[in-house]
Amino acid sequence: MAIVYGNTTNYGQKIGILMLSTHFPRVPGDVGNATSFHFPVVYRTVKEATAETVVNQQDPALIEPFCQAARELEAEGCKCIVTSCGFMAIFHRELAAAVNIPVISSSLLQARLVSSMLAPSKKVGIITAKAMSLGEKHFEGVGISDVNKVVYGIENTEFGKTFFDDTNFIDLDLAEEEMIKVAKRMVEENPDVGAIVLECTNMPPFTMAVQKATGLPVFDIIGLIKYVHDALAPTGYNGYM
Repeated sequence: MAIVYGNTTNYGQKIGILMLSTHFPRVPGDVGNATSFHFPVVYRTVKEATAETVVNQQDPALIEPFCQAARELEAEGCKCIVTSCGFMAIFHRELAAAVNIPVISSSLLQARLVSSMLAPSKKVGIITAKAMSLGEKHFEGVGISDVNKVVYGIENTEFGKTFFDDTNFIDLDLAEEEMIKVAKRMVEENPDVGAIVLECTNMPPFTMAVQKATGLPVFDIIGLIKYVHDALAPTGYNGYM
């Protein structure tokens, strides 16, 4: 019989997710819906963090509460820390330095990998919650300042208002239409876009629709989390020769 050792209270959860304090609906595919994953995740809300303080104010006072919550999840046995807002890219280095496990602060971390898979003449198209607020400090935080990219936002849509106004409802059909409209406009205005990265963690429910509408590869936060989880808990293969 194998001998098993332990040093924490809970087991089986590799992914710990730091949530902004919100109340809008988080449907399957959203990082805040546990059914988006085929493995267990643990959530921890950072009460000081809202769309206003993270996206608009980009308040450095948030660094310590996020770092403290990350350390707590690490102590509870999590092997990777994720945040529920891609704008946390601005504080990625501070978060990564606070723990001894991988940190996914933002879906934007994928942009360099995606760019490296494309021809040098191709751009990465980034769709964000608020284009005017996503700037060089965010790109520097996750090391993508020199990536060839364009940025389009959904701030002027009803979908965007859902989480900026923290409403208690979401029109999924309308949100999908708005996501497709922004994606198609980006590709039409930038025919050299070779792939799309969705910055916002609320956008993955519409990844498939955006991919079908544009015909391009679409990368989101859920795919990135699954990618890292597979590295933390690889499975065997049951094929045959």
